Amino acid sequence: MLALERQKRILEILSIEGAVMVSKLSQELAVTEETVRRDLEKLEAKEMLRRTHGGALPIDEGNYEFSLEKRKALNVEAKQAMARKAAQFVAMGDTIFLDASTTTFYLAKEIKNMKNVTIITNSIRVINELSGIDGIKVIAVGGIVSNNQSLVGSMAVNYITENYFADKMFFSSRGIGDNSIILESNEQECFIKQSMLKNSRIRYYLCDKSKIGKVGCMRLASFEQINHLITDAEIQGSLKDTLEEYNVKVINV
Repeated sequence: MLALERQKRILEILSIEGAVMVSKLSQELAVTEETVRRDLEKLEAKEMLRRTHGGALPIDEGNYEFSLEKRKALNVEAKQAMARKAAQFVAMGDTIFLDASTTTFYLAKEIKNMKNVTIITNSIRVINELSGIDGIKVIAVGGIVSNNQSLVGSMAVNYITENYFADKMFFSSRGIGDNSIILESNEQECFIKQSMLKNSRIRYYLCDKSKIGKVGCMRLASFEQINHLITDAEIQGSLKDTLEEYNVKVINV
């Protein structure tokens, strides 16, 4: 059995049993325990499982912050579609907040040809994408550089809170919980987004269908604070009721 076939089988067993042991996998796959350990190391490096002493467990997506590279590869078409739709709501003369999500990075690409637009962001990727472009003014908040290629920390939060206000904010998050609350899994990013929300006039939340019902460890906002939801999802049930209650306009892509 080839390595890729073994690793696929390991993930299948993990999804069924909820945990795997090196000794049992060695017997099941008819390979040495050292070979199994190498397979688990490779799968962990791809953020497909979490190794433990003697085995591995599935990743708890509610409490695990995926790397930027992993998130960049998730639901790319949906993110690009939402970014194209969001760009329609950016007008000449606007000052906008962009958070450090992968979705708003695609939005930055969509507005590169616009004129007289000011971007305030903590995203290093957005800064690099838009810096030096005629007609686009980029304001980078100060702070500590994170593994998310963003600027975070109390300096960044205070910089936004005390100095900058925007016509519009575009952001994404970990997802929407079962209680229709917008959730985040990264504490530092959450504080930045909350500051942007407080200092923006109109707020656009970009959320693809894979994020609805997601678990996150922090409450970012309620829909009472949001004006528009841009999504590729068909909104139903309690979430639909919540959006109607708070007069949130749903914009489908």
